Amino acid sequence: MPSTAKAAEVYDFRRPTTLAREHSRVLELALETFARQWGTQLTAKVRVRSQVTFEYVLMHTYDEYAASLPATTAMVLLAVDGHESKAVLQLPTTAALSWFSHMLGGTGAHDESERKFTQIEQSLLRKLMADAIDDLRYSFGPLLANDIVVDSIHHNSQFAQAAATSELMIVASFTVQVGERAAKTTLAIPADILLGQLGAANPVVALVDASELLLAQVSHVPVEVSLQFPEKSIRPADILALAVGDLISLGHASHKPLDIAVDGHSLARAAVGATGTRLACVITDIQEKN
Repeated sequence: MPSTAKAAEVYDFRRPTTLAREHSRVLELALETFARQWGTQLTAKVRVRSQVTFEYVLMHTYDEYAASLPATTAMVLLAVDGHESKAVLQLPTTAALSWFSHMLGGTGAHDESERKFTQIEQSLLRKLMADAIDDLRYSFGPLLANDIVVDSIHHNSQFAQAAATSELMIVASFTVQVGERAAKTTLAIPADILLGQLGAANPVVALVDASELLLAQVSHVPVEVSLQFPEKSIRPADILALAVGDLISLGHASHKPLDIAVDGHSLARAAVGATGTRLACVITDIQEKN
């Protein structure tokens, strides 16, 4: 009988390989913005209607990310200031060759297999990637405060060592539509670069501070305040017999202060006064403690 035992995998809880929900949402918003900006930039540079669609964002080790890529592909390594590890913007070589054809006035038709870029093609790709970096920096804002520049271009996903094999990378997937041709592209950024900033973008509030924060928020909510006489009991028959010009005695001395009430609850007493041409009241007594 074959064994059904499953192989156990070592999990390092100090370096979890899944994104927290709040972090994932912040990254999704930034990456969706980047997709829109990049699509607009490509349309202007390639001179063909282009659209970039964000698909998903995950966290993998660099080894897992590299293994998921085709053996031959264009990998643009991006140097991040202050970090040894590099970010990666990966795209099919054939897609890039089609973009170059459009940029140089061609039809974009390219049936060549995956191959290395010429010097001229590398220059064109570096220009496109520099514009994409500007869009990336704008979209991520304070999450990506470090300077980023194009470092090198590789054509073999197994030989392009952007980071250590066990280093965690935040990997985003996109579909780039240029004219009639669609291509899958990926963006991988070392997790250490972003995770430190994500905590600042989504600060976690300690539960012990909840009551103070709630009080601080409620204290700024506007409420309606009224200055009113004390309640007086009156018979229904007297109310039904009311007519214009009738007087109702309130039984409240003219020198006594009136009640300040919020939602029917008396909180203080105040004497009637004026400030300039407007009526006002002067607090004379507090009925409830804060």
